[in-house]
Amino acid sequence: MDIVKEDQVLDCSDLLCPVPIVNTSKAMKELQVGQVLKVIATDAGFPPDVEAWSRQTGNDLLHSITEDGRFVVFLKKN
Repeated sequence: MDIVKEDQVLDCSDLLCPVPIVNTSKAMKELQVGQVLKVIATDAGFPPDVEAWSRQTGNDLLHSITEDGRFVVFLKKN
């Protein structure tokens, strides 16, 4: 896999639904088209929420991993 270079990092660790997706949406609005946001979350509901959010908004979900009980996603603004 190619290494994804983020332009901004959003740490939503220890926040519960819907706060991580709300914060993600706000952060994405601040980015320029083509920039990448790395989001870190611990809420188990975040991965399906961010997948649905990506489909609904048209922003690309580039990569999603789980490491040490944290969900890490990379989103590209379109």
